[in-house]
Amino acid sequence: MISLRVASIGAVLWSATMLAAAPPAAAQDSWLDGSKPVFRSDVLREQQRLEREREARRTQYVISYPPYAQGGPRPEIVPEVPPIIALTKAETPGTIIIDTGGRRLYYVLPGNQAYEYPISVGREGFAWTGSETISRIAAWPDWNPPAEMRQRQSGLPITMTGGINNPLGAKALYLGNTLYRIHGTNDPKSIGRASSSGCFRMMNQHVTHLATLAGVGTRVRVVSQYGGGRVSAAQ
Repeated sequence: MISLRVASIGAVLWSATMLAAAPPAAAQDSWLDGSKPVFRSDVLREQQRLEREREARRTQYVISYPPYAQGGPRPEIVPEVPPIIALTKAETPGTIIIDTGGRRLYYVLPGNQAYEYPISVGREGFAWTGSETISRIAAWPDWNPPAEMRQRQSGLPITMTGGINNPLGAKALYLGNTLYRIHGTNDPKSIGRASSSGCFRMMNQHVTHLATLAGVGTRVRVVSQYGGGRVSAAQ
């Protein structure tokens, strides 16, 4: 009986010694089934890598416009109603909240709910936060890239008339006295990415819907992360 106990104690001590001797990296880098854990920091790094690759590919194919370009036709855009989410924070109805990290725009509704729109935000080096108010709303706005933008990207026009080929899309909601806007796009694939020079792009049918709700004087709050929304079945 004593020898059995000694053997059991010895086995426990041997197991503990082996676990203590295991390299910390091995314990951290894999689960018992051989798979690797996924950390949020790893996901963010991978997203940033993909964004850099997309930006590199984009700059390889620069579109060259004539100095004074035509934006093309101006078709009727039917507004599209986005999903409604419930908010976990109390917000003032009629406020626009832009979550640059989540790449979402919220228009706050009564009853602690909000419309949720997917958007494109400023790429690395062009993201910003703060509060502004809508100063003007224009349909099929002209595009006048500022001089510094034309210096960064050759081939841009001095001006382009509004139309389906214009990067500002069907509507533009101007933010205060800044150069930033919430606007439509002629590049739907950019929605959900960090690819603009600081403006917030929306699908044309979504920005048209937003323009039926917001007006001059509407408050816009831009934050890096907004934790006040959750998906809701309310529609």
